[in-house]
Amino acid sequence: MSHPETQSFSPSEVDTQAQTTEAKYGERLIIEGELITFPNPRIGRRYDIRITLPEFTCKCPFSGYPDFATIYLSYVPNQRVVELKAIKMYINSYRDRYISHEESVNQILDDFVAACDPLEVTIKGDFLPRGNVHTVIEVEHKREA
Repeated sequence: MSHPETQSFSPSEVDTQAQTTEAKYGERLIIEGELITFPNPRIGRRYDIRITLPEFTCKCPFSGYPDFATIYLSYVPNQRVVELKAIKMYINSYRDRYISHEESVNQILDDFVAACDPLEVTIKGDFLPRGNVHTVIEVEHKREA
């Protein structure tokens, strides 16, 4: 017995329908992936900000397999501080990118420095083992005096 308010779709119809539907608001924010900053409330005071992002994903540029990591970001702000929701969306923008472990961590550093111009920053990517190989990439930047 069929109910008039319910619909059923074959898998191919669902796939076609999903492809023609607009991106969800979260997907749009992830695609934009912009690092938004705001003024440091304590300019002149040296303090550390530590952010842990445990759900980083990207794709291996050679195999296409997904890579998973925890990104550790530690910085001493200068004039600007990164907005937390923005960094979450920025990090999520890597999920469909074909990029190596090394390049992803270095690109995060470059983008973070461009957005925030911190006094110092360290980015560490601790990638989950795949094929019995565990990779940790760490890069740092110190502002020239």
